[in-house]
Amino acid sequence: MADWSTAGDNSDFNKTIDEIYQRFDDQNPGVDLQVEGTPDMQAYVTKLLLSHVAGTAPDVMRLDASSAAVFINNDVLRDLSPYIKADKDFSLDDYFSNVVDITRRGGAVYGIPVGFTPMVLYYNKDLFDAAGVPYPDGTWTYAQFLDAAKKLTKGDVYGFEFSNWMAMWILFLWNNGGDVLSPDGTRATGYLDSQQNVDAVQFIDDMVNKYHVAPTQSQTAALGVNLFATGKAAMKIVGHWEMVDYAKPASQIKIDRIGVCAPPSNLAKPVTVMYESGLAIMKNCKHPDLAWRLIKYLCGYKVQHVYNATGIEVCGLKQVAAEAGGSVATEPSEINRVVPPLLEQDFVSIVPSARPPWGAKVERFNLVEPIMQKMMDRVLYQDVSPKVALHDAAEEIDVEMTKP
Repeated sequence: MADWSTAGDNSDFNKTIDEIYQRFDDQNPGVDLQVEGTPDMQAYVTKLLLSHVAGTAPDVMRLDASSAAVFINNDVLRDLSPYIKADKDFSLDDYFSNVVDITRRGGAVYGIPVGFTPMVLYYNKDLFDAAGVPYPDGTWTYAQFLDAAKKLTKGDVYGFEFSNWMAMWILFLWNNGGDVLSPDGTRATGYLDSQQNVDAVQFIDDMVNKYHVAPTQSQTAALGVNLFATGKAAMKIVGHWEMVDYAKPASQIKIDRIGVCAPPSNLAKPVTVMYESGLAIMKNCKHPDLAWRLIKYLCGYKVQHVYNATGIEVCGLKQVAAEAGGSVATEPSEINRVVPPLLEQDFVSIVPSARPPWGAKVERFNLVEPIMQKMMDRVLYQDVSPKVALHDAAEEIDVEMTKP
């Protein structure tokens, strides 16, 4: 199996993962599960595509929503619907339908969800209490968000931790009525350079360079790589995986003092992006029946009951997600979930407003993301106007999208 993770430390999380893999070996005598990790996502995608061409591809791969289209559109994966139909012990109805839909193409299904996360607004309750600012509730406009960030910015503590990773700020475009590409995903001009996006990027620029409620790159480097985790930022947009670090004994912020809600929005209802990790069988798989057995094992209730307790993501299985949120009783277990049930409920409540990343449908979107990062750097650190930077980025994206 190929994964984008790599050998980690001796943390409880990594111990859990190792035990899950070892248990599969134990339950299948004569089988040796080898997990090949590639920590860089772009390198991972390239490596898997090249291995397919060379005939050396693994049997199973971890499929990320942000690059799903690359593998599905290039016929690198097997349609799993025949396995699903033939397996009386497996039902897609047990999984969140909008998560399954990320890798569904008509009647074909190319990945089974392991877990997923909507990108949400994290907030530090202690910093909000100290500043006398009411907690966000998922209904804030950009103006309300900025007003709170100003009140929360004191000394070396910022109201908001901004990171130039597109997954963390595309929401500001969406929630101002803008987008990156045309609805059919074929071009950026006329969409990325819209006035809605100009205003949204100007809002981000103002937070950093006018109101100073979000740090610059150099300020972030001086204070530490994760300001929210060290109590140096009151708010941050990120996914569920952060919970693994916050659950560690050495964490400077405790999970029970964290809140999450939908991002700020100038729309009638906020929208967010949802990233999913699933498992797929590669086209040239040498052991397809065993590959399906592994997927069923890793995506099944017993394993997910253990895996989900680590806090890494929301479980793709509706029953496990409901148990984690405390809305249904769980089976007797000695497993300690690191995320409080009410906090997990807040994550799940945001799921209906989540949409897949562009990379789930547009094959070349991996080429778009670095262009967008460069665009934002030009605005924040090179004093280029949002209108000019977005126009230039849109033209550059269209060139990349039309290359043979």
